[in-house]
Amino acid sequence: MSRYARQMALPEVGTAGQARLARAHVLVVGVGGLGAPVLQYLAGAGVGQLTLLDPDRVEESNLHRQVLFTMADIGQPKVTAAQAHLMARNPGLTVHPLAEALSAANVARYLGDRDLGHGDLGHGDLGHGDLGAVDLGAVDLVVDAADSFATSYILSDACLARGLPLISASVLAQRGYVGGFCGAAPSLRALFPELPESAASCASAGVMGPVVGAIGALQAQMALKTLLGHSPAPLGRVMQVDMADLTLSSFDFSSACEPADPLRFTSPELIPAQAQVIDLRPVEEAPQPAVTGARRCLPDDLIAANSIAAAPAPARLEPGLPTVLCCRSGVRAWRTGRALQAQGFNQIEILAVGDPA
Repeated sequence: MSRYARQMALPEVGTAGQARLARAHVLVVGVGGLGAPVLQYLAGAGVGQLTLLDPDRVEESNLHRQVLFTMADIGQPKVTAAQAHLMARNPGLTVHPLAEALSAANVARYLGDRDLGHGDLGHGDLGHGDLGAVDLGAVDLVVDAADSFATSYILSDACLARGLPLISASVLAQRGYVGGFCGAAPSLRALFPELPESAASCASAGVMGPVVGAIGALQAQMALKTLLGHSPAPLGRVMQVDMADLTLSSFDFSSACEPADPLRFTSPELIPAQAQVIDLRPVEEAPQPAVTGARRCLPDDLIAANSIAAAPAPARLEPGLPTVLCCRSGVRAWRTGRALQAQGFNQIEILAVGDPA
């Protein structure tokens, strides 16, 4: 009996649908709590080609929720450990493990060009820049399983520009959501035009393992339904899971509008030479500036200094020059950027530096 017999017995899958999954190429960004169940279910369903992108290594603190890994994997790159487990379960797959972080500078490399032609899934034959001997081919769908505002918005912007479906999810404590963005639907920015007030993460606020697994499973289901072309489509819909109150809900956002004044995330390699770069972190938090030549200024000081005609030179910005605001997660830079936009600055980008290595 076929490995996929129970799945193919569904009229909405069948032989044609299974062949479609076998031809599909999915990029999964983040191989952690969400990425682990996503990968297990996509591999189990027979998605033919998976590209895994994550710079981290397995730590013991991961294991309570990242159930793809074992104690034997501690210290290994997550992408290579995941590849080994996935291939052991389904050796017919093609898995590309890339131990790198996604950024505004390299996102185009991993998405490539698409040619779906006549409603079918295709992969093209274009290379992806400096990826060594691996030609990833074009991606049909992207799964955002990263724990990063910057990564989510960078992926959303890139997928929207290419008409590429994006299945994005987020989870914290006992709550989370999963949604289908871009492709024929609005982007993540349309639903979330502003960042939250705080930069809480699983590391700082905690998380229950089963909630992560449940949302990751929903993320995989949305990805499969999108690849199979099911109706109603997951794109333009969000499902919310609240295990603190034991409730599930969903809503449609297909009519949401794209924001007119987006703040975009950038990378150090993309900062123009004439840009004025401001590191919003205090020296106690980050002894080294985000990039060479960055000026230090706390958010409130920067906003106040640029709301009056006369200001100290270190805090005064030139309205006609590109401005890059730097902080750890992007939250402080986003709030500061919005305040500066209200003062007439319109060339603002954000650099999320992340935690020290």
